[in-house]
Amino acid sequence: MDHRSGQKRAVEFLYPPIDPFDQRVIDMGDGHRVYVEQCGNPDGVPVLVLHGGPGGGCSPAMRRYFDPAVYRVVLFDQRGCGRSRPHASVEHNTTWHLVGDIEVIRETLGIDRWICFGGSWGATLALIYAITHPARVAQLVLRGVFLMTQAELQWFYGGGAGAFFPELWARFQNPIPPAERGDMIGAYHRRLFSGNLMEESRYGRIWANWENALASVNHEGPMGESPSEYARAFARLENHYFQNAGFLAHDGWITANRARIAHIPAAIVQGRYDMICPPVSAWKLAQGWDKAELRLVPLAGHALSEPGISAELVRVMDGLRA
Repeated sequence: MDHRSGQKRAVEFLYPPIDPFDQRVIDMGDGHRVYVEQCGNPDGVPVLVLHGGPGGGCSPAMRRYFDPAVYRVVLFDQRGCGRSRPHASVEHNTTWHLVGDIEVIRETLGIDRWICFGGSWGATLALIYAITHPARVAQLVLRGVFLMTQAELQWFYGGGAGAFFPELWARFQNPIPPAERGDMIGAYHRRLFSGNLMEESRYGRIWANWENALASVNHEGPMGESPSEYARAFARLENHYFQNAGFLAHDGWITANRARIAHIPAAIVQGRYDMICPPVSAWKLAQGWDKAELRLVPLAGHALSEPGISAELVRVMDGLRA
């Protein structure tokens, strides 16, 4: 059997580690410098990888879902996180700045159209970019769909997910005075942007740990503390975006504008037991979208690293090269 065939890859999950052939920092002209890397085949099919968060940053593991002989893989750290600078900054940092950055990257690299591959917030950004630049997107590959709606934020920060993990919800909720718990995003916003580095770092770790602990279906208790610098940047950026409803014109903006991408093929990989981004969003997105295929993965949660999620994403990408 071919070593990259679907059945074998379902066991191996990922391609071997691969080093970038190009790494650069692009000055976006408004104080932000964005880190970009390319790996795989310089003459291959272009794929843009969009990381989650906002604020998660890209990692070497994200290069491993693609056959390096076939794909030209482009990854970048979104504003304020990873190797982009200034670190943890929310100034000139909105969804629309990120969409603009994607276009600058595409034009700088001389790419006409590409596959957009993103999970969680990365799926959100992929959808927004496709809606606003449909001529530039050849295919969408989405994982753990998040549509940036108030219902989704209320689920995760208003007690919905906490009903399944009451002990972890208590860890997230207890540092906030009872009078402020009706708006946990707002309460954390005040602390993450207090101007006190120690306070911001402390609450950043609590914010990040709440999300990290629920990422896998095989959760067995609180995970280790996120590094302080990473957690502060992740929490500040994520909270900034959520406090501002993703900087979208209205709630439900993505589904309201889905007709603009009806012609674009989409593969949607969703964990059946995703506690961070429940499957209902992926299901709603796929309804009536003839070119979309929803693949629900049993016994899988949210994380990109979930074995079933990884295997399905590799199968999708291997299928596209045929």
